[in-house]
Amino acid sequence: MYKAYETGFRNQTLSFREKFWGISFSYVLLIMILAVIGVVMLYSAANGSWQPWAWRQLMRFGLGFGVMLVVAFMDVRIFLRYAYLFYFGVLALLILVEIGGHIGMGAQRWINLGFMKLQPSELMKIALVLALARYFNSIPLQSIESIKGLLFPLALVIMPVFLVMIQPDLGTALMLLFNAGAIFFAVGVQLWKFGVVLLGGIVCLPIAWHFLHTYQKNRVLTFLDPERDPLGAGYHIIQSKIALGSGGVFGKGFLNGTQSHLNFLPEKHTDFIFTMLSEEFGMIGAALVILINFLIIAYSFVFALRSASYFGKLTAIGLATNYFLYVMINIAMVLGLLPVVGIPLPLISYGGTVLLSVMTGFGIILAVNTNRNINIGKD
Repeated sequence: MYKAYETGFRNQTLSFREKFWGISFSYVLLIMILAVIGVVMLYSAANGSWQPWAWRQLMRFGLGFGVMLVVAFMDVRIFLRYAYLFYFGVLALLILVEIGGHIGMGAQRWINLGFMKLQPSELMKIALVLALARYFNSIPLQSIESIKGLLFPLALVIMPVFLVMIQPDLGTALMLLFNAGAIFFAVGVQLWKFGVVLLGGIVCLPIAWHFLHTYQKNRVLTFLDPERDPLGAGYHIIQSKIALGSGGVFGKGFLNGTQSHLNFLPEKHTDFIFTMLSEEFGMIGAALVILINFLIIAYSFVFALRSASYFGKLTAIGLATNYFLYVMINIAMVLGLLPVVGIPLPLISYGGTVLLSVMTGFGIILAVNTNRNINIGKD
């Protein structure tokens, strides 16, 4: 299968120099600026101390930045070649989590490696994109018009979604579904099929509600009416709105956020860090972070459109959508526009696996752009 690639495109292999100058340095700069903002906010979250979050986040970003650069210099055909192997390897890790994963905050989502806790569901966000991109790169476009042609990619989606749901991690499961949906839409799956899936989901809502955990039901009910339990389930979002409003246009100033520094705002270093940023730097600071994220997402989709490779296009679209979902869900969540689902704000929220996963995704997008003139062709 791959001999055809290697024979037909041997002369298209880029040198290190060509790859280096093919890197989008403005894209990398935007990522670095966002990461610096994250470290600054974690420094503030610890009341002006590098410990316990800011220094670790800086070290993790350094590691992630190295991973991003290594991945960015790779030939995009390597991702195609090992897409399925990576997918099924991560799927095996998800199964391992169910057998003997680390339990934290009532959920079994991690594998304890000693020096860090690995969350395979974050890796699956990349693995699923690569697997779907490889599959749709390998079949004639006419095949997506038949139900038979969609059975295998649907199975690729359903297996990890089910495993993530029972961890339980509803937010990540929904991200996997929406991300896969974006790829299905990009390859041209007919809209009526999306309509059938949506209708089926609506019909199954009462059944799904029955299987939700109590805290998940409370999150939905609290989203609909935050005042129903102001000192319990509604406390997070109420304090978040107070902090957002108190920041005003220009904010209270660095290290001067009362809601966060007096510990009224919970999870200020992870899920609700955007709220703390808005309180200290106001609407101006919040708008700046949104603008930087918008530019990163826009760059990513432009890279996808520029790629001559169908596999590269789908991969970049999938990873760009994945990043967009992170940002959109987190910000909408802290604004009270979506239920609280525990999705962090990438590069700014404190975290290990999420940061490395996002940086790897950036590296793959950069590789797609660097190799944009290499037309891999179909299997």
